[in-house]
Amino acid sequence: MGAVKTDTGSKVPLTERGEIVLTFEWYGQACFKVENSSTIVTDPHNGETIGLKPPPADVADVVTISHGHHDHASGEDIVTRGDSAIIKNSGSYTEKGLSIKGIDSFHDKEKGSKRGKNVIFTFRMGGVKVCHLGDLGHLLDGEEIEDIGSVDVLLIPVGGNYTINGSEAADLTELLEPQVVIPMHFLVEGLTVGISGPEEFLEEIGHTYEVKEKSILELKELPEEKQAVKLDCLAN
Repeated sequence: MGAVKTDTGSKVPLTERGEIVLTFEWYGQACFKVENSSTIVTDPHNGETIGLKPPPADVADVVTISHGHHDHASGEDIVTRGDSAIIKNSGSYTEKGLSIKGIDSFHDKEKGSKRGKNVIFTFRMGGVKVCHLGDLGHLLDGEEIEDIGSVDVLLIPVGGNYTINGSEAADLTELLEPQVVIPMHFLVEGLTVGISGPEEFLEEIGHTYEVKEKSILELKELPEEKQAVKLDCLAN
């Protein structure tokens, strides 16, 4: 039986928490629909400007946007409803019963001088702490990693060019030590953004994580062994 890590690194057995059902669907780039009793959509694009289909309409209780580039923010009006909470900045938030934290970072290795700022978001759903790195363009230092804290599920860009590349993403995953890591922001069929595929990341992370491929991740418990889960893009 799996367990949930606390921010101090200890684990709380899921048998003491009841069953967790947390669903992850990936719609290309950094856009996920993460759902249990509430639904978070991260970095929604509009589909057409990047060669993909748009994410589902009118589904989000909460939307997080790491930065304003079109492939991460142009779908805001698609996924939101009238009562959706939209979070674009760093800070601590409680929305729709969810605890959410935004942490400032950069879209490049030059302190934002090339591509601007990026906001890393962490949030808790069903007792599981998820970290979405957005378009992170640099490795994190010790203070930044401490600010993120313990992570159960990590959503990490791996395609390079505009973000960290596959090798850097593997190194950062080892530092953050999530039980589950899901690569994002990599080349898929139809995508018109010039980035690389996930192969470099999966090859390197495969030395310490079990690599799996799934259409949708339904997380009922955290696995005992660390897993890297490559999701199908549902926006092809």
